[in-house]
Amino acid sequence: MLTVDYDRLDLRAGERLLDLGCGFGRHSYEALKRGGEVVACDLARPEVERVRNLARLLAVEGEVAESVMAAQVQGDAVELPFGDHSFDRVIASEVLEHVTDDESAFAELARVLRPGGRLAVTVPAWLSETVCWKLSSDYHAPAVPDGHVRIYRLSDVRRKLAGAGLRPGGRHRAHALHTPYWWLRCAVGPGREVDENRLVGAYHRLLEWDITAQPVVTAAAERLLNPLLGKSLVVYADKPEPVLAAARVNASVESTRAA
Repeated sequence: MLTVDYDRLDLRAGERLLDLGCGFGRHSYEALKRGGEVVACDLARPEVERVRNLARLLAVEGEVAESVMAAQVQGDAVELPFGDHSFDRVIASEVLEHVTDDESAFAELARVLRPGGRLAVTVPAWLSETVCWKLSSDYHAPAVPDGHVRIYRLSDVRRKLAGAGLRPGGRHRAHALHTPYWWLRCAVGPGREVDENRLVGAYHRLLEWDITAQPVVTAAAERLLNPLLGKSLVVYADKPEPVLAAARVNASVESTRAA
């Protein structure tokens, strides 16, 4: 279940991609299948180890080429263990809402992205997240250790990307069918087991069927509902080339002098 649109990310074979907050690797696997050289990074070691093991299995089964395999790294978003301009593409999916000092994290993402590279940031969308917070204080921090610490609007994400020196571009929302599920879970208690409530259990099985079977009807429903109910907001941004950045600065200076 991908959140990032790889056509918009424009990942090409042989390019180096950082999947920050890789979780269990859904975006890493897609990038590997497209020929990307992937570095999967997460603060939690179990997630990193699982991505490593499954990536090796994909290579053994011939689903991805061993030549594009890179590394799996345990690391912190506010102090990434990579050099400047290390990656052609960067994904930070459902990470920044967990980070207290998110401006430092945005700066780190910009630092490791090469000039001319592209980044995709995904965070919980404002409407979906706001309703969840209002329904239950047990959905987010401090009740949830390392849980969500803020709610983003689109303007917040764009402003922080620009503040880090990136040029925000296109955006979209994803996973509309997941929004009512989380509203329902928050209403009955997000800490309860899924099968403790019949409605939550039934909806969970629906989502599992949707992910595994990928039926046309649910895909069409999500496309229709995503602009309003999408659970995730995805924003893309480019890192300006030095020459272009300098040209913009010079143009701005000349404009100021003329005024």
